[in-house]
Amino acid sequence: MAGIEEVAKKAGVSTATVSRALSGRGYVSEATRSKVRGAASELGYVVSSTASGLASGRTRNVGVVVPLLSHWYFSTVVEGAETALLRRGYDTTLYNLMGGEAERRSVFTHFLLRKRVDAVIAINLELTVDEVRALHDLRKPLVGIGGPIPDVPTLALDDFEVARLATSHLAGLGHRRIGHIGGGREFDIDFHLPTTRRRGYEVALADAAITLDERLIRPADFTMKGGYVAAKQLLGSPVDRPTAIFAASDEMAIGAILAARDLGLSVPRDVSIIGVDDNQQAPFFDLTTIAQFPRQQGETAVDLLLAELGESTTAPTDLNLPFELVVRGSTARPQE
Repeated sequence: MAGIEEVAKKAGVSTATVSRALSGRGYVSEATRSKVRGAASELGYVVSSTASGLASGRTRNVGVVVPLLSHWYFSTVVEGAETALLRRGYDTTLYNLMGGEAERRSVFTHFLLRKRVDAVIAINLELTVDEVRALHDLRKPLVGIGGPIPDVPTLALDDFEVARLATSHLAGLGHRRIGHIGGGREFDIDFHLPTTRRRGYEVALADAAITLDERLIRPADFTMKGGYVAAKQLLGSPVDRPTAIFAASDEMAIGAILAARDLGLSVPRDVSIIGVDDNQQAPFFDLTTIAQFPRQQGETAVDLLLAELGESTTAPTDLNLPFELVVRGSTARPQE
């Protein structure tokens, strides 16, 4: 197998440059990095991660902590982060906290502190002071998505404005009876997303001079089935049923579309429906939604983390995550 000297000779650079280019430590232009990687690949040269880690104290491994990997949003954020890390020569260790509070304590008091990871990305977890301090005491950089988290650079989506935009879209079409399917209390934990989106819904109603009707609000569990059951309750009676529904996730919105169809209602002629996410099924159901670009969230978090690790000078300066209204065929003006 070729050595580092042969790679340097073939690439026309110094051995120090080869080391920086392949380890990711220190600045190397993208053109030089590409040239060195090409030479290394052609010669079959592989950096010893063990030797590199011992010399630098780095493992080239990032811990990613997520509350529920089975949900489309979380898995897509992880996919974006993992792809970006791989591109920069990092491995990913994933911690899925679906086991609840006890599992979370184990991860933050044992696994992340014991496991050889260089840094941590926390996805939609409102970290405690003790969790943050434990990582900072070990000098492990930490980046969050969902924020804000004190003393932690965190990318944040304005869930209030997301909900306000979705509801305002329906009000702008002329709907006056607008229902809401949102998360139940068990989901109102980290960053209070369900409550925040409900507040956005309520404020948008007030902005449009629409009186809030509690009978038009139903809780659900952010699943298609949950949205289906909630929509059946909202649309089951022809008396005073809503002409439009804002669901706090696309999965619930799709469940609402299926419920409307099973009740013999046409979307959007009888009821308009809007969601949040723009997941992979939204175009198939012609769903109007608020896109929040989760894959991009994961990639941006990696950019922020690499800056914290001192490996990038181009950290994002705007920590507010983008979102936009995507109008499709599930919303229209109400029938006269």
